Amino acid sequence: MLDIDTFLTTVYVMVDDFCKQHPAPVAGRPGPAPSLSASEVITLGLFAQWGVFATERAFYRYACRRLRAAFPGLPHRSQFNRLLRHQADQICHLGHWLASELDAQTCAYETLDGFGVATRNSQRRSCGWLPGIANIGRCSRLGWYEGVHVITATTPSGAITGWGLAPASTKEQPFAETFLAARHTPHPRLPEVGAPARGYYVTDNGFMGHDLQQHWADDYGAHLVTPPHPNGKIHWPPALQTYIARLRQIVETVHEKLLHTFRLDRERPHDLTGIRTRMAAMVALHNTCMWLNQRLGRDRLAFADLIDW
Repeated sequence: MLDIDTFLTTVYVMVDDFCKQHPAPVAGRPGPAPSLSASEVITLGLFAQWGVFATERAFYRYACRRLRAAFPGLPHRSQFNRLLRHQADQICHLGHWLASELDAQTCAYETLDGFGVATRNSQRRSCGWLPGIANIGRCSRLGWYEGVHVITATTPSGAITGWGLAPASTKEQPFAETFLAARHTPHPRLPEVGAPARGYYVTDNGFMGHDLQQHWADDYGAHLVTPPHPNGKIHWPPALQTYIARLRQIVETVHEKLLHTFRLDRERPHDLTGIRTRMAAMVALHNTCMWLNQRLGRDRLAFADLIDW
């Protein structure tokens, strides 16, 4: 268990080393120089995602009271949010680098799965804060909801190697098409998807479809292992179905961390840049906690008692 100062110091040193080894492109920006360095912004952005902070405002109040000595240049909350969003791509790259440090590129398979994130009450009228981005969809956890659909690729140990966002109504197959295509041919505007898996993708039957899977294998080099539909003509032996289901259990644990340990289920974003930045920070924090636990000789997914709050 680490105290807060030790946790922040360790994360800052790790982030600063990463920023020096992988400098982000420098873009000309008008106005005075930022009051915080990129490493400081990213460190605070990761720390802000812990679920002990009910909202972004709660984190900022805590930072003003407790972290001002360590971060004397802490600006106004709105300016800090702008600085954090400016580092969104770098945070995505940090999460992928941490996943590679956790041996993500040597895994025999990755688990590909999606889940719903509500951004507002689906019964409310008007278009809300995210028109054209959030809409009405259905998932097994929430039922009908208004929000976004999140897809993640996860290693057997629980590290997140890539993720993506789409409207809640997006089905798994077209979502996987975009995700796998972006992994095969990287796009500068989609750094969050990460690198292609070295092995197979283990999925549920929402991704099934012989022609689609053949297309993904031929064109993207992505081979999916998907159990057949219960009412289909193809049947797997019960032992094989149980084995695949056991392989996929890790993704449920990972999604629970994002939703509850890191407050994703309580987010109410107002624009796409905001939710993308927060999602990138949560994924990077998730991989950071795994990296820290590995260095401390602890269970990689033991997040609850990592910090002595």
